Amino acid sequence: MVAAEETTLQRLLEGAKQYQVPLYQRTYSWSKIQLERLWDDVRKLAEDRVDNPTVTHFIGSLVLAPSPKISPAGVAEYLVVDGQQRLTSLSILLCAIRDHRAEHEGAKHRVRLDHQYLTNPFEEERWQKLVPTQHDRDAYVACVKSTMKADATDAVSVAYRFFADALAVDDPERPLDIAQIESAVITGLGLVAVTAQPGDNVYRIFESLNNTGLKLTQADLLRNYLFMRLPTQGPTVYDVLWRPLQEQLASTELELLFWLDLVHRDPRVKQTDIYSSQQKRLEKFRAEDEIEAEVRRFARLGALLRVILHPHEEKDPGVRQRLERISAWGTTTVYPLALHLLDRRDNGTATSEQVAQAMLYVESFFVRRLLIGRSTMNINRILLSVVTEMSKELPVDEAVRAYLSTGRKHYATDAAVRSAVRSTPFYLHGRASQRTLVLRWLEESYGSKEPVSLEKATIEHVLPQTLTDEWRQMLAADLGPDENLDEVHESLLHTLGNLTLTGYNPELGNKPFAAKRARLAESGVRLSREIAAQDRWGRPEIHARADALAERVIANWPGPTAQAGNQSEVPWELMTKALAELPAGSWTTYGDLAALVGTAAMPLGVRLSNHPVPNAHRVLQVEGRIAPGFRWPDPDRKDDPRDLLIAEGVKFDEQGRADQAQRISTEELAQLAGLTPEEVPERVPRQRASKGATYAERFIEQLTTRQSPAVATATFVLLEAWTTMGGTLSYGTSGETSCFLMARRREHELGSIWPAVIYPSGKFEVVFQYLSIRTPFNDVALREELRQRLNQLPGVDIAPAKIALRPGFPLTVLADADAREALLDHLRWFYDQTQSPDGDSLALD
Repeated sequence: MVAAEETTLQRLLEGAKQYQVPLYQRTYSWSKIQLERLWDDVRKLAEDRVDNPTVTHFIGSLVLAPSPKISPAGVAEYLVVDGQQRLTSLSILLCAIRDHRAEHEGAKHRVRLDHQYLTNPFEEERWQKLVPTQHDRDAYVACVKSTMKADATDAVSVAYRFFADALAVDDPERPLDIAQIESAVITGLGLVAVTAQPGDNVYRIFESLNNTGLKLTQADLLRNYLFMRLPTQGPTVYDVLWRPLQEQLASTELELLFWLDLVHRDPRVKQTDIYSSQQKRLEKFRAEDEIEAEVRRFARLGALLRVILHPHEEKDPGVRQRLERISAWGTTTVYPLALHLLDRRDNGTATSEQVAQAMLYVESFFVRRLLIGRSTMNINRILLSVVTEMSKELPVDEAVRAYLSTGRKHYATDAAVRSAVRSTPFYLHGRASQRTLVLRWLEESYGSKEPVSLEKATIEHVLPQTLTDEWRQMLAADLGPDENLDEVHESLLHTLGNLTLTGYNPELGNKPFAAKRARLAESGVRLSREIAAQDRWGRPEIHARADALAERVIANWPGPTAQAGNQSEVPWELMTKALAELPAGSWTTYGDLAALVGTAAMPLGVRLSNHPVPNAHRVLQVEGRIAPGFRWPDPDRKDDPRDLLIAEGVKFDEQGRADQAQRISTEELAQLAGLTPEEVPERVPRQRASKGATYAERFIEQLTTRQSPAVATATFVLLEAWTTMGGTLSYGTSGETSCFLMARRREHELGSIWPAVIYPSGKFEVVFQYLSIRTPFNDVALREELRQRLNQLPGVDIAPAKIALRPGFPLTVLADADAREALLDHLRWFYDQTQSPDGDSLALD
């Protein structure tokens, strides 16, 4: 049974009382946003009370419980079950008011406020009215005693300085009456005090208040649970084990630690189930010593996770290099294995050499999968299962290699690497940052005594994406009598043999090879100087370089065991599934399909000719023409595939070329095939608040570098208008920094939603695929209305068949002022559709 009553800070704090924040509560964490809101409320209340002294302002509730400890007579002790952030902030504000009035009006105010509201003056042991968690205790005591250091950076000191500065502001337009401010705080702020009765399960009350996940993280909840299980040993365990762990790892990193600990046992555990799963596991422990042992184990694993997250702290150079590379790759699902490997070394069951070698196999697994076009396929499931499924009998490095080599995990063999490097469009697979990493690591493999800084280098297509007459002549010299120049260009363009790293990407463009060769010859990059040594750059040269790079890959990244089998064969079933889902009124190319399944256009064409698959007539040459050698699988069928395509809704021009707006790209084919988001290139925005400005600057830099001043300026105008109407911006974290137009963020009651993503390379991408599962655009009628609205823009023609995909249009459309204004009207309509009637709310505590 609990009792609730309205009260004021005066009634809460007057008399011999002590409010103790339990160890299981999180540390004081109010930021400037909450402090400003509280100060604005106090100041407005003080002004309102000048004319009406009875005015109050409700600021929330406190949940209290009688302390289970026996207290001396006359001192009422309570645990602060909920509301400690609010109570601590108000007490800090009282300290600031006390010091301000003592300095400007006399020392009597210090004694008065101390004795009434901040201390129990006649108690030696329990002299504080508020006792925060141990983490904040020293800083808070210094605040109460006015002994804080001026440069202290803890949250308590920062809050005190905020209030002290606010009280010191001398604004003639709005003068402060400090006495009125004090009165407003002490008697004007209303609270509801909810007090539990002796015998009530305090933690159950706390858990019911916070287990929604809205207030506390799952790491907070687990910490609270652990220390509720440590009624006598809690303070010592906190000081010796938990506090150092909390100082080593941020809140999100602690949550990651607890998830990794669970994944070691069950790879199916979701990060949303951390608290419930850990609680269920810990319930079997009864004694405090057993709980303490678990905290000690977490502390040891936390130190290892710290090394994974900060590889420069690793002492062994071999392990450090592998950790740095895994970190750079950006796949967090490798962390369970990395933690297991370091744990094995810590326990003495693995050496640093074995750990480094095991991590090299993982790195090789990543690189080889990327080269054959399988970079993301089932990668999370595979990595999360390594620890539980790999052999316990083999040395750890051999066990990791053996696990990755068996089954259809696509750990590419040497033969598969040699074939794929020649034919797979490397540039279209994986994340941009990962593609760049592979080239950087290849460059590092040369072991130059004067290595070149590659931090700002980008990938350059030597054979350019847009062919000039000179390039077409060079490429045409290598063609056979029945070969199509555009298809050969497409088959070579994005392969590894045609790519290098340079800091002069914009300057090189589609210039003739002689001009590129001269610039590349000046480069300190060995990959580029090898290209500059060539007299021409056609198919033979690109294939020869691909062969050389394949051998370098094989030498630097070891392959699977001999038992790898044929898991690297082309997944023709994926091609069949994508073609079966290819909608009427659309078409794709041999190259697009080949990129999807990790092969070249020629073998794919042979496959289509000899194996009946659905909708094969919708596969055309790159320019949109039907292949001269096209044959129906049924030899008796003689109808023209073009007539069928026209009947299905495909438009052809007078030269017999299908409309490029109706072409389904490789990425869209992946969506049609049902690949999950983790199996297609990363497109979902990830919040990184502390680095938001960095990614914003990267987006601006990339946009201004890759687009004309007119297009870049038009894009900035659009973004400013979007934020003015109420939207926000979020940024991707890949090599190409994308910008998401967020109409709602994740914290919104309906979840996040965004209509489009802008890519500095020049695409305004409309995310119909993601809208289909987000309110209210899960209604297909709204998505169709959005498509029709966008198609009103000049130069925009989004085919009906793409309503479930992520089509787009060039950013050059924005350079037309009328088109831009029309687009903004459509975006404003979108934004209005996404807002809930009640809007967002943000609680103070």
